[in-house]
Amino acid sequence: MAVTKKPLIRYKILDSCFRNSFKNYTIGSLLVSVNEKLLELFGDETHCIKLRQLQDDIAFMRSAEGWSIELAEEFDGKKRIYRYEDRNYSINNAPLNDVEMSEFQSAIHVLSQFEGMPQFEGIQEIIAKLKYDLKDKSKTRPFIGFDSFQDLKGIEHFSTLYNAVQNKTPLEITYQDFKSEEPYIFILHPYYLKEYNNRWFLFGLHPESWKHDRNVAIDRIETVSLSNVPFIENELIDWQDYFSDMIGVSKPIDGAIEEVILHFNQLTGRYMENKSIHETQKNNWIDENTFEVRIKVYLNYELERLILSYGESVTVIQPQHLKEKIKNRLLGGLNNY
Repeated sequence: MAVTKKPLIRYKILDSCFRNSFKNYTIGSLLVSVNEKLLELFGDETHCIKLRQLQDDIAFMRSAEGWSIELAEEFDGKKRIYRYEDRNYSINNAPLNDVEMSEFQSAIHVLSQFEGMPQFEGIQEIIAKLKYDLKDKSKTRPFIGFDSFQDLKGIEHFSTLYNAVQNKTPLEITYQDFKSEEPYIFILHPYYLKEYNNRWFLFGLHPESWKHDRNVAIDRIETVSLSNVPFIENELIDWQDYFSDMIGVSKPIDGAIEEVILHFNQLTGRYMENKSIHETQKNNWIDENTFEVRIKVYLNYELERLILSYGESVTVIQPQHLKEKIKNRLLGGLNNY
């Protein structure tokens, strides 16, 4: 029997009813109680069940595939009372059945994909313990792939940065940006970690410039340590809102949000119908060969790189200054050949 989140919730509700020594549940009152709880949890009637489903749920709980529960032979007149034979019994205390075991093992396979990522320190031990406790003897190879970051330069600092953001601890960072010949040191009050295009960036207050959205690329950090200066709280920036008007992580100084219109050819247009490049995106087919995408964003380096990644399949329609910039970059690239 396939088990999903909602059947498991129903089993927990029934378990609570079967353990109740102060109320006599008939099949009718069980159905009412289960549906009332489901309505309370999910807010609509689409998750409520019929009598047949309730009977199937009880049959599953009584089966060896379920928990082999034992119900007392009790009646109120001619109506059957549904209650555990052992009033102290609960499926929460019972050994895992085959279905639960399968669910946990599937979860273990997914968790295993995160081994080695610094924000999941200790997960190897957790996975090993789960496998031992669940007696997972399977040799199943991973069947799901995630972008992997553990080999990226600077990722060894991730745990320090993560904990500093979480615990509101200032940092002393030795940094080597691409413009400077030598590394330099500065204090940063960390506020937010952001991943973009398989790179991690730390945002925070740079007290020397009083810039509250200083952007620090993790792969350019040479060393990082905790600082003893008092932490300055972030009271200016809502980070979810901050990134909502741009692609990537670079917000131009004194920049303004502009409407960008892109025309894609037919083949790429069909792909773009199902792939939004920004939350403000609006689409329509101009004709059978031209798919138009409109977005409202800051114009930055990441936007330019994204447009260039589509090569000859996209044309910038507006704004004109972005169109000229993309054109010049394409011509510059052509000169390399």
